[in-house]
Amino acid sequence: ALLVYRVFRHEAKRSTKALHALLHGLALLIALVGIIAVFESHRTKGIPDMYSLHSWCGMATFVLYLLQWFLGCGFFLFPSASFSLRGWYKPQHIFFGIALFILSIASCLLGITEMLLFKISDSYSHFVPEGILANTLGVLLVAFGLVVGYVLTREEWKRPPLAEELALSMDFKTLTEGESPDGGSQ
Repeated sequence: ALLVYRVFRHEAKRSTKALHALLHGLALLIALVGIIAVFESHRTKGIPDMYSLHSWCGMATFVLYLLQWFLGCGFFLFPSASFSLRGWYKPQHIFFGIALFILSIASCLLGITEMLLFKISDSYSHFVPEGILANTLGVLLVAFGLVVGYVLTREEWKRPPLAEELALSMDFKTLTEGESPDGGSQ
């Protein structure tokens, strides 16, 4: 979902915005199902909840992600905020989106490490297949994060405003701030 505005940078903003929100909504639903499954699994196995760094970071990431999703919908998808407030919030939304992506990868890495310590701590140093698979998955997660971070920070991948959007923003600025598109006052 973070890459929607980069991959579909020449599509209409309304379509990319809807896809961005839909993908994040699906991610939120999947995360919620995962959290419920973990609590159920802990309950049936008699494992305590929320005791490890992985669980704390994971729950913090989920709660902050939920907040980010609601704020994003409120500011951008179903805008109830003023144009200037949305302009102020957009850089915060982008920063916290990237920060939450990094936190989610860190939480996954902590979970992989925790499972390795619990399940194969005695044989881990002997290069057992489970350890190799887990380490490979961890390296792939880090590589994925780096690739996404690279694409998100490249200027050439940013979405340029389309001509009709520029015209709309000029008209909006004229109506709200009393400036004409050529820079003079009315």
